Amino acid sequence: MPEFVHSVLEFVKAHQSWATLIVFVLAFAESLALIALLVPATVILWGIGALIGAANLDFWPIWFAAGLGAAFGDWVSYWLGYHYHEQIARMWPLRNYPTVLPRGHAFFKKWGAVGVFGGRFIGPLRAAVPLAAGACRMPSAPFHVANWTSAFVWAGTTLGPGALGAEWLTQKMGWS
Repeated sequence: MPEFVHSVLEFVKAHQSWATLIVFVLAFAESLALIALLVPATVILWGIGALIGAANLDFWPIWFAAGLGAAFGDWVSYWLGYHYHEQIARMWPLRNYPTVLPRGHAFFKKWGAVGVFGGRFIGPLRAAVPLAAGACRMPSAPFHVANWTSAFVWAGTTLGPGALGAEWLTQKMGWS
């Protein structure tokens, strides 16, 4: 496990009152275009999910923080794409792939909010889909419905398995 991931998990374990803020920031970073490439947030969130079950952290506030962070990260990415769509098309790496935005526009025209919802669950696309949706001028209402609903479903699927698995293992092994 990379040292950074281990350090964050140890910090959360020792300072549980910081868990919701840390989860919010990690989920925000995980969903923010370009920043998501630099932060190993998914792995840390899986570990925090396990800490929820093993260290008796309260699941619901942490789940809510993850959902909010993910939704706000996508919101910012969408806003950047929407307001800077022409400049984004001229920036690296999109300038090297001139067909990406027209194909993205066709994708959002065909799939709309379903594409945004599903993109949340595909790791490499998670932060790129909202940026592309904004750059392709996807209408904001369907984007936000898909964004907010998928963010909370994603938060549950990211934290839940670790929380449930650790709790089950703790009970089966008689650990306290």
